[in-house]
Amino acid sequence: MNPSVGALRERFGRRIGRAVVSCGDSVVYVDPAAIREVLRWLKETAGQQYNYLVDVTAVEYRDPERPLEVVYELFSLERRVPLRVKVELPKDGALELDSVVPVWRGADWLEREVYDMFGVTFRGHPDLRRILMWETYAEGYPLRKDFPLRGRFSRSEQVRQALNIHPEAHYSMEELSIADAYQDLPADVRERLSRGERGEVPEQPPESR
Repeated sequence: MNPSVGALRERFGRRIGRAVVSCGDSVVYVDPAAIREVLRWLKETAGQQYNYLVDVTAVEYRDPERPLEVVYELFSLERRVPLRVKVELPKDGALELDSVVPVWRGADWLEREVYDMFGVTFRGHPDLRRILMWETYAEGYPLRKDFPLRGRFSRSEQVRQALNIHPEAHYSMEELSIADAYQDLPADVRERLSRGERGEVPEQPPESR
């Protein structure tokens, strides 16, 4: 067991739940109300220094009584030690957690993906909106177990919704200005970008070959 688990119990007491070792990885369960405080402590405390947030994801099991789990994969770059932190959210309650973007700026898009795919709301997130599905997507959360394999709408309805989207309404002025500037790029640069979008390998300049 990772020694950080014992340190967490000593520091946070009952807010730290069970801990297990799975496939060589230490997994510790944390009270959802304390998740931001615990993760900040793990990042900033000498001797812990889990300064790399590898991932934020979620897991839902087929057992309807089993809570949905939000998973934080941490790594200490200095000590080269991993730690997996989990919180359990009962599916019959509010799927809400404090955002950890104030702790790791890189949690921004990771939390948005969990929100988009599982429906977990992160309180205090600076820009909580869908990131994989379009903003007006109304079929639910695609990685939940109750989500139909082909979605809840017919293919024709999905196409109709997609065609009615106005992407420009969901971009900032900065993002739109970058898109507008595309036409001002040199022709050879635009061609290389277009090849990349089509999945082609961009041709390298002679000096880099």
